[in-house]
Amino acid sequence: MKKSVIAFLSVVCFFSFFVCVKNVASENPAGKTQRSSAADTSNKITEDTSTKYNKKITGDFIAGTDEYIIGPEDVLDIFVWKEESLTKTVPVRIDGKISLPLLDDIQASGLTPLQLKEELTKKLGRFVDNPTVTVTVKEANSFRAFVSGEVKQPGMVHLRSDVTLVKLIVMAGGFTEWANKRKILIIRKENGKEKRITVNYNNIIDGDTQDIAIKPGDTVIIP
Repeated sequence: MKKSVIAFLSVVCFFSFFVCVKNVASENPAGKTQRSSAADTSNKITEDTSTKYNKKITGDFIAGTDEYIIGPEDVLDIFVWKEESLTKTVPVRIDGKISLPLLDDIQASGLTPLQLKEELTKKLGRFVDNPTVTVTVKEANSFRAFVSGEVKQPGMVHLRSDVTLVKLIVMAGGFTEWANKRKILIIRKENGKEKRITVNYNNIIDGDTQDIAIKPGDTVIIP
């Protein structure tokens, strides 16, 4: 009798253990999926953060941002909501102005997209009730510098961020073996006047002189 009871209890315990193992096994895939999903989400957030951080470090410049200064030869998209006749893609002329219906010539060079938007909104308010204006830089043609002389890739360099002389030289392929690094000339226009700056590249590399910020329109000559 005792042996029969013991055998019965053993069977019950074995069956109960089997059921528990089966339930745990069936729940694990879902648990793994949840953990994997959480890990994937965490990785995505980390990657997105890293991408934004890297963009900040490299100084990638987007012409549509409010930090950009509009210049001659840029191309602007002017959008006025519900006003198709006023929505235009316009070039910035050499004199720094753009032309729009109703407003004729508007000064754009020297302004940010946000500042130009505010100016257009104010002027269009005389003709349109509560105008909603958007200004986007379609082509950033004015944000450039020129490099000539003893570099491997002389010519025009499009700038996409704040650039210093050292970085500009790298963008131009570096010096040739005949370059005179001690007498680099930067020609710049300020307030309609030509300004000349002589720079010793070796002093910048040695830390004796601060690196020079390159401005749009600068011409850098390496003798």
